Amino acid sequence: MAEFDMGLVQRGARNRRTPYYEATQRHGPQGFTVYNHMYFPIRFDTFEAEFDALLNGVTIWDVAVERCLEISGPDGLRFAQLLTPRNLSRCAVGQAKYVLICDTDGGIVNDPVLTRMDENTFWFALASSDALLFARGLRNAYPDLDVTIREADVAPVQVQGPKSRDLMRDLLGESILDLKYYWWRRAEIRGIPVVVTRTGWTSEVGYELYLLDTSRGTELWETLMEVGRPHGVKPTGPSDIRRIEGGIFNWGADMTYENNAFEIGLDRLVDFDLADDAAISIAAYRKIAAVGVDRRLVGVTFDATATRSARRPRRSSRRASGRTSATAGFRPSSPRRARRSRSRASGATGRRP
Repeated sequence: MAEFDMGLVQRGARNRRTPYYEATQRHGPQGFTVYNHMYFPIRFDTFEAEFDALLNGVTIWDVAVERCLEISGPDGLRFAQLLTPRNLSRCAVGQAKYVLICDTDGGIVNDPVLTRMDENTFWFALASSDALLFARGLRNAYPDLDVTIREADVAPVQVQGPKSRDLMRDLLGESILDLKYYWWRRAEIRGIPVVVTRTGWTSEVGYELYLLDTSRGTELWETLMEVGRPHGVKPTGPSDIRRIEGGIFNWGADMTYENNAFEIGLDRLVDFDLADDAAISIAAYRKIAAVGVDRRLVGVTFDATATRSARRPRRSSRRASGRTSATAGFRPSSPRRARRSRSRASGATGRRP
């Protein structure tokens, strides 16, 4: 099949290229989607080949589309806490947490990874919803808070797979292997400033590098490819297969504004020791916890011949009993020749702290 010329795709304020775009073009991306108003390369090979590379080697993903909502200023902690029902006082500077941004009815607006950059500065690495606009709108309800809300000019790239430790050690030295799960530190890679987090969307060993000088995207990407070459590094897109196996959620597929934490099995991210005025969703969650929910997200394993299209309703007799939000096949070489789906019916948990 002839290579598609991405130069034919209109771009501008509505859709942007990532700082790694030019570098990824050299490796022949075979598909794109739009995520947070940016072009997102979703694969460079077959999904099965990329899954195998993730499980056995080291992969690099352009995830600069995970735009960072930055909350800062003297009242940064107070405002950041309004967004999420998870108690942020338990997140130390230098630490990260998986959180939910929720509306006043408990509906999930986003499910980012939060990093606490200093006492009053927080980054929310966003899934694909306009949470920045939500936060700016919320600020109007709290005009007395001294807070700055913006999109941080940073660009994450993921380094994932069992050999990611080898690549990162070659990049930054032995001490980087001491970085704890869901913590971060600042570093330089050949003079390129980055924030390194021990996070990822895979349930495999992995890291994320937040590029702080977005003019150097190509330089960072090519450095990762060069240093990773002895370890068989491959550029890939995100692995839906592995994230579904690992119980990792995808906002827009597994949850939307219409879902709450209890339906998704993420009620562990709701801290009821918060006062009602500390987070805009906590009062709603007290009611939800008392009344209960009538639908839940679950992981289901089917025989390969029994699967249906994602999001198609599943029926019991003539009544719809749920829908499939996402499916992914196991590797053909796996003894478990089946497919997994996530379907609304009763409890599943994500794997992120």
